[in-house]
Amino acid sequence: MSELANLTTMEVDALTDLDGGLNLTDGHARLLLSEEQATIVAQIPDMFVEATRRSFPSIETEAHTTFLAAIGQHSAPVGTGRILSCYSSTLATDIVARALPAGTTVALLHPTFDNIADLFVTRGLNLVPMSESALLDQDWPGPPVGAIVVTHPNNPTGLVTPEGHLRSLAEHAARHGQTIIIDASFRGQVRDAQYDSYAVLDAAGADWITIEDTGKLWPTHELKIGLLAYSERTRLPIERAFSESLLAASPVVLQLVTALATDWVNGGYDRARALVERNRRTVREAIGTVGLRLADPTSQISVARIELPPNGPDSSLLYKEMLVRGVHVLPCAPFHWADPAGGLPFIRVSLARPFDTVRTAARTLAQAYRELSAAS
Repeated sequence: MSELANLTTMEVDALTDLDGGLNLTDGHARLLLSEEQATIVAQIPDMFVEATRRSFPSIETEAHTTFLAAIGQHSAPVGTGRILSCYSSTLATDIVARALPAGTTVALLHPTFDNIADLFVTRGLNLVPMSESALLDQDWPGPPVGAIVVTHPNNPTGLVTPEGHLRSLAEHAARHGQTIIIDASFRGQVRDAQYDSYAVLDAAGADWITIEDTGKLWPTHELKIGLLAYSERTRLPIERAFSESLLAASPVVLQLVTALATDWVNGGYDRARALVERNRRTVREAIGTVGLRLADPTSQISVARIELPPNGPDSSLLYKEMLVRGVHVLPCAPFHWADPAGGLPFIRVSLARPFDTVRTAARTLAQAYRELSAAS
């Protein structure tokens, strides 16, 4: 693993910057509440009252039903006990890592967010990279790989695993006795990713685990839920690992998820997409003035990679210069957890920010790159 600082450390530095630097690091929605969302948040005191009146299972089931339906997952095992509510998707990932037998060889999509790899290695698992090109070619790893991890859509590239490719992977895994693990934390942002993956996996007879996340969708200041769902076929001790970590998620936050998911299908999704795409355009325009381009022009998730040419400053240098100028972004070497040098030509910015913040940061990045290039 890389000796570089991990991505979450950089995100914490941005979040706790005492000088008030612009934070375009993490993929969480750090936006102003829409009018509709503000009305929902104003109802939180009533949700506290409701949490004492209603049973936890009824609140939880309603949240699971509403949220999963809002993102197209109609075959998810709601009401079976095989969906666990966690404080975050990161906690859900760690639970999965602890449930897998120590020493298991895991194929993990590459590049992807580094904390997945970090958590798995910490729990004694052996990682091998699976490239996005291998995924698109349906070149699936065989034994001794015991589990295959796909991020859908992938962070940072935005790659969506097509439905037919997931079906092929599920059939392959069923034949070889492998477990498919899907991190779908950004699924709610992208319609193309919202085909019913649970139906695909079950139809293929695969053993699967899926992690969903609400934290990338709404500006609720870490009031979020990570859902950990697993197949009827799995024999992994997921419930035991869950019980070692927490008792339950907050019934108040679950009610908040229900209300926000309802708004998501009643205009919330379209409002969020319009803002993200406006921000993506302003980044594209700003970096275009210095000859840079978006690395993933068809990506629909709320982050964007900027590609740097080989004859100029790389992302580690540009990242440091941006800090000097009061702007936090992410160099992409840590995303390339098996080959950090492969990420040096890319730097990532978050688009789930107010427009003025993104525009200022993008213009600052362009100016920093211009001046670094002139000095080299």
